[in-house]
Amino acid sequence: MAKFKATLRPFFGALALVFTFGCTAGILGNNRPREANKTTPKSFGAGTQQGVTSVAAQKHWDGFFAEAKLSSLIASAIQRNQELNIRFQEIIIARAEVMGARGAYLPNVALGAGGGIEKVGRRTSQGVSDRAHGVPEHLADLRFGLIASWEVDIWGRLRNARKAANYRYLASIEARNFVITEVVAEVASSYWDLVALDKQLEILNSNIELYQSALDSVILKKEAARGTQLEVERFQAELLKNRGRVYQVEQQRILVENRINFLLGRFPQKVARDDSLFAMQAPAFVETGLPSALLENRPDVREATNILEAAKLDTKVAKARFYPSLSIEAGAGYQSFNAKHLLDTPQSLAYHAAGNLVAPLLNRAAIKADYQSANARQIQAVYNYERTLLRAYTDVVNQLATLDRLTQRYNQLEQQVKALQNAIDMATILFGSARADYTEVLLTRRDYLDAQIELVETKKQQLQAVVGIYRALGGGWRTRRSKR
Repeated sequence: MAKFKATLRPFFGALALVFTFGCTAGILGNNRPREANKTTPKSFGAGTQQGVTSVAAQKHWDGFFAEAKLSSLIASAIQRNQELNIRFQEIIIARAEVMGARGAYLPNVALGAGGGIEKVGRRTSQGVSDRAHGVPEHLADLRFGLIASWEVDIWGRLRNARKAANYRYLASIEARNFVITEVVAEVASSYWDLVALDKQLEILNSNIELYQSALDSVILKKEAARGTQLEVERFQAELLKNRGRVYQVEQQRILVENRINFLLGRFPQKVARDDSLFAMQAPAFVETGLPSALLENRPDVREATNILEAAKLDTKVAKARFYPSLSIEAGAGYQSFNAKHLLDTPQSLAYHAAGNLVAPLLNRAAIKADYQSANARQIQAVYNYERTLLRAYTDVVNQLATLDRLTQRYNQLEQQVKALQNAIDMATILFGSARADYTEVLLTRRDYLDAQIELVETKKQQLQAVVGIYRALGGGWRTRRSKR
């Protein structure tokens, strides 16, 4: 009977392997993910720079934003922003996972020591034998030595797990780089918002002085019986209206300042800025390069790429669990029932070695579920990559279109402001000589003020659109030493 079992043992082992591979093939044949589509259009549209790399995105942020106070704010934000510091800790966590995966791939060696005591029954065969040979009734067991175990990575499961952890580590770096891009762009955009509000306040205060002067003139005309109380009330109402707008703009300025302070990781305080450069600041020409450069420049695209590669390897790891695993265990040391004989060599020397080949046969539902989950996550990673790349391309196109339209609008507003300035001069002269109605003066001044405010707002939007293009291209995260 024993010989018959020994004969059948290899047969059953082979049958288990065939059954394992056969079932695995059936499971893996369904729901296979497709490769991600990494193709992009050849350009961002008419009028964009062709055939060059994304020079704008590859510039360090203080080379792109030359304004000194803005550069100082961005530097402070990169150093102190809490979100960036949180992301940095995630990088450390991911790096620790890589080290853990690398450790699982290497043999495990440990130094162990132990002891115990045993008493067997006298009426047992071992008890009778022990008494016959003079073995103590209470038998000690003392041992120490090295113990080693190693799973032979036949199917590459451990290697793929280590590579997947490394890709996730790289993805965590790109996630932080993406936050850097967002923080740099948000600080720059908020800075121009703040400077624009300063200019609007300057315009409002200047017009308030003009309205006050006009109101004084109307009051004198009324006292000289050359005007009416209605004219006085209308000019006074317009003056009060603009003073109310000052309070509104000042409130907006406080909110923007506090938004910048939050990005810089500090409590509310005055933000240093230089509004004298706002009028002279012209929107920079941005070399967009080819859309394919987004694969290199956009941190979120790079993050999605690493996540996709990690998901592919995770699927291979889950797939390898269907196959047999081989592990080797060994140990060497000293073992004795008496402490004084523990180090006797070679009498107390003990060692063991064993190899185990295990193939899953029954209760494979958990392995199958893990594989299906990994497969679905890989498909998710494919769609996430394609969506990220599509969003990156669309962001650039939208910002380019916005900047182009704003440039055209700014040119028209400049002409409108000049025309209204001339109209104010003419209306003031005509009103002083009683050849124009006061309403013409009021409406002209109101239109001029609104046009000035809108001109400043359009300039701000132009500068913010340039920031938007820089962000959309993936700029701001590189350091001066970065070669990527």
